[in-house]
Amino acid sequence: MVLHSKHLLGLDGIPQKDIITILDTAKSFREVLDRPIKRLPTLQGKTVVNLFYEPSTRTRISFELAEKRLSADIVSFSASNSSVKKGETLIDTVKNIEAMKIDMVVVRHSSPGVAHLLARVLTSHIINGGDGGHEHPTQALLDMFTIRQKLGNLQGKTIALVGDISHSRVAMSNIYGLKKVGARVLVCGPSTLIPREIEKLGIEVYYNIDEIIPQVDVLNILRLQLERQREALFPSLREYHNYFGITRERLEGATKPILIMHPGPMNRGIEISSDVADSDHSVILEQVTNGVAVRMAVLYLLAGGRSETH
Repeated sequence: MVLHSKHLLGLDGIPQKDIITILDTAKSFREVLDRPIKRLPTLQGKTVVNLFYEPSTRTRISFELAEKRLSADIVSFSASNSSVKKGETLIDTVKNIEAMKIDMVVVRHSSPGVAHLLARVLTSHIINGGDGGHEHPTQALLDMFTIRQKLGNLQGKTIALVGDISHSRVAMSNIYGLKKVGARVLVCGPSTLIPREIEKLGIEVYYNIDEIIPQVDVLNILRLQLERQREALFPSLREYHNYFGITRERLEGATKPILIMHPGPMNRGIEISSDVADSDHSVILEQVTNGVAVRMAVLYLLAGGRSETH
């Protein structure tokens, strides 16, 4: 099995078949993670560079674990400890790294479009680990994998993305991916945090959280991206929680069990209450585990998908 593209830059434009291939492959790798010996020789001899220009905990560790589980050689790059501090440009940095004969680059950057730029100037496989407010494809894929794992399929399911849609790369990748596999997608949040004309992507827009709770199978609760907001877009965190926070009391309006998701890191007591985050309906920690399997699948498929997963 291989993907149609040499890179994973985003889910906008990716064929539905590739999404299904990644999710199916991740199922095999998820089983590997439950074994006593979790390492496979799949990427032995391949070198992966983790090029992180932006702080990260979950995504970085998840990729590093996925690479180690597949026996790849790993080089982790941090902009704060590099020649970037001496004025070296991004292009010069990556071309120098590629000259050391690498195979793949996982890039995370605060500027939208960086992964696409690297795909134009490098011959290595590029995986977008998050670029500004643009996309975060592997997060959306692990979200989709988790939903399919819990609910059996994605087609026809109603998934709501709640919160800071305007500044969320996770939201955009989820919208593109979920629409491709036939899910119904809603977004909900303050009008100041929802992009204008986003409904043109084929989704439904709501501004009242209590209206959507009776309709949905999944609530994917997004973090307020306060570091990306350049002005006050709502009166206070307390008011945001009162109107859009997911609480046990609010979920009493549900007509069926709702799967609770969050890409992390969580702001407990703001976008989600602790009793919801830690409830039986929450799959937040399972998302983290599944993220390793999904990233293993992406690395494996981009490498050619020829080695055995079992």
